Amino acid sequence: MADERVPVDVADQEARRPVDVAVGVLLDAQGRFLLTSRPAGKVYAGYWEFPGGKFEPGETVAQALRRELHEELGITIAAAHPWQQEIVDYPHALVRLHFCKVYDWQGRFEMREGQQMSWQTLPVQVAPVLPGTIPVLNWFAAERGHVGATH
Repeated sequence: MADERVPVDVADQEARRPVDVAVGVLLDAQGRFLLTSRPAGKVYAGYWEFPGGKFEPGETVAQALRRELHEELGITIAAAHPWQQEIVDYPHALVRLHFCKVYDWQGRFEMREGQQMSWQTLPVQVAPVLPGTIPVLNWFAAERGHVGATH
């Protein structure tokens, strides 16, 4: 009997393994949320997203988010409230986004990667929006009873 198994390209398999990313959905007292632009030199440069970044080995979601927001924005967050997860398949990577709501932080915002920031409500007024951001805008629309375009 012939062996009909298809050889697996290990590099392809590794490329499709989800990369875990902690994402901060910062909300201010008026219910606005913070979006930041992706800096020059990164994939999707200029697109707007919720800030955050990849987990380092051994980090929890909260630890990764705390580190990333300090590195990118110069703030120290209080509690990170786990909210939703979403897997997004980008051409360059498969990412598992761990969205956490953040209501409290300390420090002055510093755009340490040359990015921009903008406090937004629905529909967002900045463009273009990163594909991984769109599910969050839809969740906000459902939570807030928003009808119509989100972005």
